Amino acid sequence: MKYAAVIEKTTNGYSGYVPDLPGCVAAGDSCAETERLLREAVAIHVESLREHGDPIPEPQTSVASVEIPASQAG
Repeated sequence: MKYAAVIEKTTNGYSGYVPDLPGCVAAGDSCAETERLLREAVAIHVESLREHGDPIPEPQTSVASVEIPASQAG
């Protein structure tokens, strides 16, 4: 399964979450570290759901980049 993840810059580094897996979050010093930690978090989260007999949510969230012309950027 492939889940969408959101990674945001924070004042201390980066934080990320997986919208389709509530509570599945990670934080790191770099974007790459946060992405790596999110991969681990997803694996642990899904494993925990299985162990408890809970359903594994199907990926529902999609990601798109929206670009605006430089003249409108500010």
